[in-house]
Amino acid sequence: MVRSAAGRGAAECYTRLMTATPSFDAAAQGLIHITIPVGMLQCNCSIIGDRTSGEAIVVDPGDEVTRILDLLGRHKLTVKSIVSTHAHIDHVGGLSKLHEYTGAPVLMHAEDIPLYQAMEMQASFLGIAPPPLTDVDHLLREGDSLMWGNFAAKIIHTPGHTPGSICLYVPRDAGVEILPAPQLFAGDTLFQGSIGRTDLWGGSLDEIINSLQSKLMQLPDDTIVYPGHGQVTTIGAERETNPFLVKK
Repeated sequence: MVRSAAGRGAAECYTRLMTATPSFDAAAQGLIHITIPVGMLQCNCSIIGDRTSGEAIVVDPGDEVTRILDLLGRHKLTVKSIVSTHAHIDHVGGLSKLHEYTGAPVLMHAEDIPLYQAMEMQASFLGIAPPPLTDVDHLLREGDSLMWGNFAAKIIHTPGHTPGSICLYVPRDAGVEILPAPQLFAGDTLFQGSIGRTDLWGGSLDEIINSLQSKLMQLPDDTIVYPGHGQVTTIGAERETNPFLVKK
């Protein structure tokens, strides 16, 4: 599928480094949280729903929209917002189709709009057909609150993996019910034992380290981190063991 040896090597390396394993999360009190890896690069798509109101947000629907819709129907959830943590193809490939089926607005940081509009370039890198694009209905900014049902998440702008990378932080007291621990939907900024690549479009090692140290490492140690690929971790665990974050 990849059109050149160089592209094939880069794509294979990207796949090897970023492939996830499935993660399904049981309901935490009134919060329904389901994470499924989708697409050829196994992006973790998260459905975060409020059991009481039936409202949900979908984070990073990179592909396999039929599976996402099936889970939404199974849990009787109505999508209030579709959120992209960043505009790499594996995280946004299903935006248009999910928007078409649900009518929910698409949300993204303004600094990743040029990357989203460069889908043909991204698809060429992987040797695949570009997915259809859709309008971005709302531009996210640092400090915005995203609300659904009885819950709310704070938007944290974490440039470095891409200029417009964001994380969603759901504090323990995010709604009328108290969660067992804060939760962070980290996109490709922070992984278990690693951090996001900075050698792709718009990446910056200095910026991602600054985002991690000045923002994410300021969160409570018990914050549960749901990365854009791979396994769940915590802020405390990454502070202590992540080679990019451990103080030398």
